[in-house]
Amino acid sequence: MDQEKTKNTLSRRQVLGGTAAALGSVTAIPFASAAESNPANLPPSVPEWTPYLGAGVDVNPYGMPSEHESHVIRRNVEWLTASTESSINFTPLQDLDGIVTPNGLCFERHHGGVPEVVPADYRLMINGLVDRELIFTIDDLKRFPQVNRFHFLECAANGGMEWRGAQLNGCQYTFGMVHNVQYSGVRLSDICREVGVKPSAKWVLAEGGDSAGMNRSVPIEKILDDCMIAYSMNGEALRPEQGYPARLVVPGWEGNMWVKWIRRLEFGDAPYMAREETSKYTDLMENGKARMFTWVMDAKSVVTSPCPEKPMMAKGQNLLKGLAWSGRGKITRVDVSLDGGVNWKTAELHGPVLSKSLTRFTMPFEWNGEEMKVQSRAIDETGYVQPTIQALQKERGVNSIYHNNSIATWLVKSNGEVENVRLG
Repeated sequence: MDQEKTKNTLSRRQVLGGTAAALGSVTAIPFASAAESNPANLPPSVPEWTPYLGAGVDVNPYGMPSEHESHVIRRNVEWLTASTESSINFTPLQDLDGIVTPNGLCFERHHGGVPEVVPADYRLMINGLVDRELIFTIDDLKRFPQVNRFHFLECAANGGMEWRGAQLNGCQYTFGMVHNVQYSGVRLSDICREVGVKPSAKWVLAEGGDSAGMNRSVPIEKILDDCMIAYSMNGEALRPEQGYPARLVVPGWEGNMWVKWIRRLEFGDAPYMAREETSKYTDLMENGKARMFTWVMDAKSVVTSPCPEKPMMAKGQNLLKGLAWSGRGKITRVDVSLDGGVNWKTAELHGPVLSKSLTRFTMPFEWNGEEMKVQSRAIDETGYVQPTIQALQKERGVNSIYHNNSIATWLVKSNGEVENVRLG
C-alpha cells in the first residue's frame, strides 16, 4: 500500500476520532472536506481562483485529471505475482462513478510484459479450417463495418484470494480486477464470412503477440455470437497495456480469453488444450477433480461506498453506491443489506443497463453511528442470484482461486472505519 494512500487513510481516521461524537444528524459537508478546506475560499469570500485568468488550452495537449485527484490510480500487490512483467494492476472502483472506466484506470494483467507493437507492422493471420487463409493489417480491419459496445472485462481470479476467508482489506484490492469500457471494432462473424469458415470448424485458437505467447481456445458458437476484434476503447485507440493495436473481446467470459495484441486465429475441430486452459484457469474441486472451460463470469456485485477506502464520514442521511455485472446478460435487480443478510432492500439501478456491462446502483440510508454489515446481492435476467460464499464452498470446496462471485461483507464500525470481513 503506497504512502499517499496510507497518509490519506490516517487523516480520515484522525478526523473521525476527533469530531464524530460532536456531530448532529445530517452534515452538509463531509468531515474530511470541511477539515481540509481554506476558510478564505469559502462563502461569502471570493475564492482565490476566481480573480485571475486560468491556464491556457495548450498547457496539456493530452488532458489530465486534476492534481487533487492524483490518489485515483491503479495499484498492484507486489507479493501477488512473480514480477512486474507478470503482474496485476487493480482498478480503483471506489473512486469512480457511472459505469465507464477511464482508459488510464482500467485493470490490467500481463503474463510477459507490455510489447511495443508498431501499428504499420501489425498483422492478424487467419488459418486452419477456412476457405481462404488471409492476413489483415490494422487498416484492413478498420474497413469492416464498425460496432461499438459497452462490456466489462473481469479476471477469473477477481476475489480469488477470498475463497478461504477475507484477505485483502480494500475494495480496490479485493474487487478491482474488472473494468468497463466501450469497445469499437469489427465483429468476428464478419471476418469469418470473409475467410469462409468450414463446417468442420468447431473451435478457434486465439494467439497473442506478447512474449508469453498467450493463447486460448474459444468455441465457434461464441466467436460467431458476439466476439469482436477491438481497436478502440472509449473513443480512442487501445492503450498499449490493453492490447494496442488490436485485441480479442469475448463479452461476459473470463478476461484471460480476451487475448491482447491478437496476431492469429486458427480454426480447428477440437479445443487446443493450451496451457492457460489446462494447468491454469481451471477450478480444483474438493474431490480432486477440476472444472474446465468455466468461461462465463456469473452475476456479481460490490458496494463501492462505504468500503475500506471510503469510511463513513457523517451520521444521518447517506448514499450507498455500488456496481453489479453478469456475463449472462443484463442485471435486473440488486438487493442491499445493512445487517449481514438478515434484511434486504432493493437498490435503484441507474441507466443505461446494458448486457454484459457494469451497472451502477445506489440506495439512500440513515446511519446512526451503530455497527453495520453491508452486503449487496445481484440478480441477472436469467434469474441467477448471486450466492453466499457458503453455498459456493459447499459446491466447490476451497481449493480454487477462480470464479468467486460470492456476496461480500463490509463491516462498518461505530467510528466509521470499514473492514473486509467474512461472516460465519
